[in-house]
Amino acid sequence: MSAVVVAVSRSAAHTFGKANEPRIRLLAGLGVEGDAHAGVTVKHRSRVAADPTQANLRQVHLIHEELTAELASAGFRVAPGIMGENITTRGVDLLGLPQGTRLRIGPDAVVEVTGLRNPCIQLDRYQKGLMAAVLDRDANGALIRKAGIMGIVIAGGDVGPGDAIAAELPPEPHRRLERV
Repeated sequence: MSAVVVAVSRSAAHTFGKANEPRIRLLAGLGVEGDAHAGVTVKHRSRVAADPTQANLRQVHLIHEELTAELASAGFRVAPGIMGENITTRGVDLLGLPQGTRLRIGPDAVVEVTGLRNPCIQLDRYQKGLMAAVLDRDANGALIRKAGIMGIVIAGGDVGPGDAIAAELPPEPHRRLERV
């Protein structure tokens, strides 16, 4: 299966979900044009409260459509953009990518993977039990975060549904994704 963009979303306000758009523009070093989380420094409210000068490693949020399908089959009302992602993908194992992977999206855009999204209580405010549904444990009891990945924009460009995604792995040794 080829990796592809399923949907793109953004919100100018700090809202839980983001509205689907026909296309979004990624801006190098900033994020999604017109999105509340775009910027050189962190824009997530909890992170701003801790240190507003820290680098924004969460410029773009990506979630795999396979997760929304899994959640829907468990009875949750989810669709692209609902959990705050900017880009919904299909056919790429986002959670299995190493830190520093570069995702070429469409003809021009490049997003470098910085880490895992850390799901928050807003998921349960949307629908009870959703936060627990995007968390799991491995055989050793370690926490698995399934709510997507975060990245920074290396090269800008327009992105929309149907655009191809190609993953370029960083040099070895690969570092597994941690929460950012």
